[in-house]
This record gives sequence, C-alpha cells and structure tokens, in this order.
Amino acid sequence: MADVDHLPLTSSHWGTYAVETKNGKVEALHDFAEDSDPSPIGHGIVDVLEGPTRIDAPMVRRSWLEGGPGTATDRRGHEPFVRVSWDQAEKLVADELNRIRRDHGNQAIYAGSYGWASAGRFHHAQSQIHRFLNCIGGYTRSKDTYSFAAAEVLLPHVLGGCREFFYPGNSWQSVIDNTKLLVAFGGIPIKNGQISQGGVGRHRQRGAVCEAAAAGVQFVNISPMRSDMMDGAGAEWLAPRPSTDTAILLGLAHTLLSEGLHDQAFLDRCTKGFETFVAYLDGSQDGIVKSADWAAEISELPAGTIRDLARRMAHTRTMLSVSWSLTRQDHGEQPFWAAVTLAAMLGQMGLPGGGISFGFSAVNSVGNEFTVIRGAALPQGERGVEDFIPVARIADLLLNPGQPFDYNGHRGTYPDIKLVWWAGGNPFHHHQDLNRLRHAWTKPDTVIASEWCWNALAKHADIVLPCTTPLEREDIALTPRDGFIVHMQQAVTPRGQARDDYAILSGIAQRMGVEERFTEGRTAGEWVEHLYNWSRQNAAQDGMTLPSFSELKARRWFEMERPATPSTTFVDFRADPVAHPLKTPSGRIEIGSKTIEGFGYADCPGHPFWMEPAEWLGKANRYPLHLISNQPNDKLHSQLDHGAVCRAGKVNGRAPVILHPDDARARGIDAGDVVRVFNARGACYAGAVLDDGIRPGVICISTGAWFDPESSDGLTACKHGNPNILTLDKGTSSLAQGPTAHSCLVDLERANNPPDVTAFDPPEIDDADRSGGQR
Repeated sequence: MADVDHLPLTSSHWGTYAVETKNGKVEALHDFAEDSDPSPIGHGIVDVLEGPTRIDAPMVRRSWLEGGPGTATDRRGHEPFVRVSWDQAEKLVADELNRIRRDHGNQAIYAGSYGWASAGRFHHAQSQIHRFLNCIGGYTRSKDTYSFAAAEVLLPHVLGGCREFFYPGNSWQSVIDNTKLLVAFGGIPIKNGQISQGGVGRHRQRGAVCEAAAAGVQFVNISPMRSDMMDGAGAEWLAPRPSTDTAILLGLAHTLLSEGLHDQAFLDRCTKGFETFVAYLDGSQDGIVKSADWAAEISELPAGTIRDLARRMAHTRTMLSVSWSLTRQDHGEQPFWAAVTLAAMLGQMGLPGGGISFGFSAVNSVGNEFTVIRGAALPQGERGVEDFIPVARIADLLLNPGQPFDYNGHRGTYPDIKLVWWAGGNPFHHHQDLNRLRHAWTKPDTVIASEWCWNALAKHADIVLPCTTPLEREDIALTPRDGFIVHMQQAVTPRGQARDDYAILSGIAQRMGVEERFTEGRTAGEWVEHLYNWSRQNAAQDGMTLPSFSELKARRWFEMERPATPSTTFVDFRADPVAHPLKTPSGRIEIGSKTIEGFGYADCPGHPFWMEPAEWLGKANRYPLHLISNQPNDKLHSQLDHGAVCRAGKVNGRAPVILHPDDARARGIDAGDVVRVFNARGACYAGAVLDDGIRPGVICISTGAWFDPESSDGLTACKHGNPNILTLDKGTSSLAQGPTAHSCLVDLERANNPPDVTAFDPPEIDDADRSGGQR
C-alpha cells in the first residue's frame, strides 16, 4: 500500500491527486485526502499516458511535408503522418511563420487557441503560445468563451461587469443560512461542479446542495432534464420546451407587475430603464401582453404554475439561479437579461440569500467559499495585432476573409488566415456544425497543433508538436477560484520525445531570434518559482501570508484561510447606489440599456426581449426532437475521453443518447440500441439510454466524444456520437455572437448496421521522410 501522505501531488481542473509510480511509470492516482467528494475523472489518465493514442515524436502530414504549405488541405484528417526530428520540426515551423509574416502579415496567424488546457500557473498552453507569438509581432486572437459568451458581452452593459458576479458570487453558505426558495433555470448540475478552472482542492457543490436542502431550502428545477438537479435536493421539477427560458421569465415578471408584487422602491433607487421594459411587458410597445398565459403557450408550462411560482418568489427570500447553458442558445443574451430584471423586480438583490446567482455548480468555484488570491500569470507581452474574432466565429473567419462582422457595437472585418496554431484545446469538440468546420479547416495553408494525444485536432493538423502532460512537468496550482495551492511535482519523465510547451516554443524562438525575449533567461523551473514568489508578494500586499516556495514544496499543499463571513453580491450597492455605483453608464442596473439600443441591432434591442429561436419545438417540422448537448459527467469537455473512466460509460462503444421511453417506443428503439441521430447538417451514431427523467420530444447527447468522421466527402456522420456535428453554427445575436448549440432540432432512428468506431485509432505513421529535402 502506497504511503499516500508522502506521494507527489498533481492538480487538475477536476481535482487534486497523489501520484503512485513504479519503475518510472504511473501506477495509480489516489484521491486527495482533503477532498470529501473527489471526482473519478482524473483516474482516466493512467491507462493512456503510454497508450497507442500518445504522440511521442513530432509529426508532419505527408502531403504537406512533400508539397509544402497549402498542399492537399482537403486530406487533413485522413492522411498518414511522417515522423520527423525536433530539429526539422522547429525549422519547419520557424520557416513557415517567417513566410506568413513576410508575405501576409501577422494578422494572417490565428491563435485564439480556445480550450481549457491543463491546471498549473506556468505550463498553461494558451499563455505560452500567446506570449511566443507576441514576441514575433502578434496574431489574430479571439474574445470571450464558449461557456457563456453572451453573458460576457451583455452583463457589463447591465451590471457593469460579469465574472466578478460569478466567482464566488453569492456563497452557498449564504444560501444555506438565509434562502427559503431557490429557483434554478437550467438546474444545478452536480456533474458540472466536478471541475473548476486552474485546479480543485475540495469539491463543494454536492455537499452544499445537501446542506441547503437539510436547512429547509425549497428547490425548483426548471429544465427539460430532471437530472439537472440531484435527487437529494428534493426539487420540484418543471420541464419546459428547451430555449423558452426567456418567455417564462417574462411571464413571471408580468405576474409580479400585474399583481403589484414588484418592489418599486428598489427599482426606482437601483435600476434604469424599467419603464421601457414595462412598455414591452404589458404590450404597449407591440400589442402583445407577455403574461403567464402567453409564456405558457410558448413554454408548455401551465400558466397557473408560472403565476404560482411568481407569487412564491415574491413572498419569501428567493435566490434565482441561471445556468451558463442558458447563454448557449439562439438569443442567449436574453435569459440572463430577463433573469436580472426579474431579480430586480423582486427587490432582493444585495440581501443575504436573495437576488441572483450565475451558474451554481456550473463549476466548483461558483458559490464556493474561498479567499481570492491574486495569482501572477505568465506575462503576455505587447500585442502587435489588434484583429480579433468573437470566439465562436472560427468557421466564419476561415470561410469569409475580408467580410464584415458585428460584435458589441464594433464593426470588424475577418482577416485572411493563412496559419492556424492550436494549443490546449480541441475545436472539433467545442465548435458547432463540424461538417462546416471541416470545410473551413481546408482554407489555411498550414495548421499546427500542440497536442499529447491523437484526437481529431491532431489528426486534422499539418504539423503536430508532442507536448507533455501535467504528470511529466513541475508546476504550481494556484488560482483565484480555489482556496488550495498545490505544488505539482513532476512524477515521471516525458513520454518519448514529448516536450513541454515552454521547451517547444523556446526552441522555435531561438531559431527566430527571439529566445531571450521569450524566456527572459529563465528555465521552466525558475519561471515556476518566479510566478509563485510574485503571487506571494501580491498576497502579502493583501494581508495574507503564504509559505515560501521551499516550504510549499516540502508541505506539498497549502490551504488559504476561508472567509469569515458568507459572500453576498450587491450588498454595498443596495445600501447606497450613489456611493457604490455599478460600472454601468448610469451607475445602476440597466434593465433598459441606451448603449445596446444605440447599436441598432434588430436581433438584440435595448431591453429583455423574447425572440423565436432559429430552431425549437415551437416550429418543429421535419426534425421533431430537440437536442440538448450538455456537459459530460465523466470528463471535462473531450479531455480523457479515451481513458478508462470515460470508456466505461459508453454504450456499445459510443456516446450515450438519453431519450424518453415514449420517443423510443415510437421509433422501435430499445435500451442499448445504436441509433443514428440526424438533421440536414449531419449525423452521429450513439447508444440509446431510456429515461423518463427527460421531457418527451427532447434528447440529450453530452459533448466530448472524440470526433470520428465516417467519410471525407460532403456531409458526414460521426461514428462515435459527437453531437456538434448536428448543432447550429450561428451567433446568439449581433451583440455577443456566442455559440447557440442548445437550439437544435434532430430526429433519430435505429441503426441496423452502424460503422465501427475508430476514434481512438492513431493515424498511419511513416518513419521515412520522402520530401527529398524540399522542406
């Protein structure tokens, strides 16, 4: 039995683990003793560190190596690779970057490189690649996140900020002590709370929900899926049509208004533009009263249920919670805007246990009780290129060079991208309409991927640079969203020729004459210590004491003292909105925004607004089922999908699809059957799971299955069950241009002869460089 208390620690987005090794190999991970609800996700790395999917040397796609940039770009994803030396790989990358910069300019390099990468203060893939590219003149970047882009753009107009109201936001302890009714749009999915950006020391979400329920908090889960609230909450389940949250919120608001249950005094003191919203709500503006009856027709929740819920919310201490998933639908700005408006009408914002929270259990950090540490990050250098895209518009960028786009009052132009470099993410996981993305992916001359395993990104690249995993390097887990600091000791040596991102980029920087600028003369280990000491100085300035670096290494981990009082948002603002104004133009909550109104966007007016989604059950014709593609319970996005933990949860080797027994019966589908899910954009094969805890007419395929295209011609199917081959690649609105994955209609049928899954098969590798020295 390993002495867990003395084993090296590693930290990840899903938890902290002690690493047991034997003969230079990882034997097992052991759950962190301080975590009472550890996630099993991390254990999935053990069997794939040295498995067939591991990339152990630099690789170049054969046609690109033989013919140069731009050769046979349509062969990306189904062509052999050639193993090359690091010396050759560095030269190929440096020469190609120099060609692009010389002939097209740095704006022709796209390195938005979106993704969660790995925990660790220094070895953060995006920070590394962005710093390097800024050293050579810059790159076209992306703005916002796939998680909640619509909120990131909207809420600064409405509340004067965004993330400061998320982390930690209203703490769970405040809910436990004070809340009587918690109404959760999108639920409180405990599976999502397994993870948090930058590392997790102790999981909080499951225990918090149980404590709140034991304290008498009544939960209402408004979601098409009962499982979006854990059984222990004893929640009332309301199952509306998907993508109708805004209509329900408006119906609740109208009930408050028509019955005089709104807090006019709070609205007068603390908000701006309520009268504009009222003119829309009561029908003065457009002749349509947004009553509970109106909302019932759209959502298919009974009007009486909506009215009763509004009254209950008005007559007790109520916390309104909105899931991040609400932003990932057509017009995804509107649910958050309408929810803030409803919370303001209730007048409880700034009261302990009342008001609004954004995403309980979206990640472990929301509602968690921890002391915020100002952790130092790797400096990114000066930006040499101002071009950017909204993060979810990557396919538009590649397909439409020179075309304009709207974003948050800005009129931009898509640059002509010649080179894409992706590190720490997988666009073939998180982007929508993967057939469209595959077509767009043929446009650049060169695609570079920094990857450790043969996922779809690596298979669709021209140059693959093999990087290390956190178990193969030293780092520090130190994040402003968790109370634990962990020394991540290197447990094993890198596999094959794999290098960490810093070593990879240092080698290329040396060839391009910017090594000193990139490294500042520090080794990776020296950077880790430097960033920790910098963070320690920040903490000292804030009145906190952290152990020295040597003390932390000896202790392995350190927990910050927890806050003495529960966190409640908007307390000072509520007490005196003049002395403590919000960072909005008026200093108040902007229910009506003159700024947004001034943008003149037809799809996002200046107040909360219901607009019919592009796809929803209210106009389902050819495709009668609504697809929800939520977060998986056994991985973070697509990370470790090839590991034992994730593979154990597959059905017939594919992603599960959850459907109601009535929908299965109508199609002759039994539990465990392989089914084909399809629409005009594509298809995927999944394993049927029958569950009466999902609304009839709705199916769910969690994201994260490694993309496994069936063919290379035209519209193709994913053999493995990636739902994003079906989803709509459309911006939420001209304001935020966020992703709209949850507005998606499909149908499904039993698959009699499904194709074999090859997602975890590496590509053919040729050890012979047949370029004849051309490159």
